[in-house]
Amino acid sequence: MSKAVTETRYGALPDGREVKLFTLTNEIGMEVRAISFGAIIVSLLAPDATGHVSDVVLGFDYLDGYLSENPYFGAVVGRYGNRISRGRFALDGKTYSLALNDGANHLHGGLKGFDRVLWDAKSDRTEAGTSITFSYVSRDGEEGYPGTLQVRVTYTLTGANELIVDYHATTDRATPVNLTQHSYFNLAGNGDVLDHRLQLFADNFTVVDTELIPTGEIRTVAGTPLDFRMPTAIGGRIDADSEQVRRAGGYDHNFVLSRTTDHDLEVAAQVREPRTGRTLE
Repeated sequence: MSKAVTETRYGALPDGREVKLFTLTNEIGMEVRAISFGAIIVSLLAPDATGHVSDVVLGFDYLDGYLSENPYFGAVVGRYGNRISRGRFALDGKTYSLALNDGANHLHGGLKGFDRVLWDAKSDRTEAGTSITFSYVSRDGEEGYPGTLQVRVTYTLTGANELIVDYHATTDRATPVNLTQHSYFNLAGNGDVLDHRLQLFADNFTVVDTELIPTGEIRTVAGTPLDFRMPTAIGGRIDADSEQVRRAGGYDHNFVLSRTTDHDLEVAAQVREPRTGRTLE
């Protein structure tokens, strides 16, 4: 069973608006804490194989850390996760120009993406568990994108130690949308992640150029350091003499999932920390 959601004050933005902290807990030792700024997951407490509980996501202890420059710790990214080359795209015969915040490219929604706005929030309790739904209206022209986009992101914590993330977006005009949740996981609870065993159900990846923009080439993972079709330590080949690994400074690629059905959800990835037994799927 899951318990109720608690709500407390987390801090205030420079303009005085209050940022709220929501805590979801269940009966078997898991806790998710998220704030209304950026819909950010600030911590995720999870038990290991012996019942010891640790925080398994990276984040800050105070709001100031999220207001300063940071690598999108725990945030919802939008309107568009990943890079858009030269910050330009064509849609319905018109070319749109976006903010350039990653060299000559647009990254993760721009200078003020969804990670840097204040979301409305509403908690709920259903048969699935306890949840918090964050909502935000991105107005036409925000960061250069066309159309008004209404977005909802729901975090649900179940009694089976599952964190479910649901996205919902509607728009009044055609517009690119690619939402994602940007938590950094460390299933050990401390130290590095190089010993984590990662398995990706992907036979191919998208080749990137020197600015990490996909070139359009789809290449097999076979014989490359990006082959995680079998459980493999993340650090095992991260220093390999490979052009793709050097360009990304490790792994910063899109993988092409090897789907077996056209419509059903399938397992995309699994990672296991061997010391604690924590597994993420």
